[in-house]
Amino acid sequence: MIGRWMGPLIAAVLVAAVGYYATLALTPQLLMRSAWNRVATDGANAFAFPSLATDQSRAIVRPSPDLAYASCPFDVSDKPLLVEVPPVPSAYWSLSVFDAETNVAFVKNNADSRGGTIKLAIALPAVPTPAGYERVVVNSPRGIALVRILVEDRATFPAIDAARQKASCRLG
Repeated sequence: MIGRWMGPLIAAVLVAAVGYYATLALTPQLLMRSAWNRVATDGANAFAFPSLATDQSRAIVRPSPDLAYASCPFDVSDKPLLVEVPPVPSAYWSLSVFDAETNVAFVKNNADSRGGTIKLAIALPAVPTPAGYERVVVNSPRGIALVRILVEDRATFPAIDAARQKASCRLG
């Protein structure tokens, strides 16, 4: 009796193991592809500067109403992406780079920048980058560079917005 069930039981365990592994391996890529498509409404390799988040905002997953965002979905298949984020008049701001599997490839905030402009060159491992830019290597060509800026008082948003609009990302 046990012998008759051994084959189907082994098959079920194998199918479950393969399904589990496939879910773990593919979920980050699928989530990033979805996020990339949501923020790439103006195309790749350029910052988008959405309005302050509301309860209806969903381009950024679970956006905070206290943060202003700028997102640059990138594709560095052929050339490095040159990102420049000048200082913003806010108590806190940061630049993060996420790869195609949702891994954080880079993070720097206003304290780390010491009041200066953050200048990055995001590239695949074998692609050279220009001098004057901090090199960030990604293992897959697509990802998202995300600027987050604390807006403590919405009355200060016009000045913050003017400064964040100076951020740029372009192929180099």
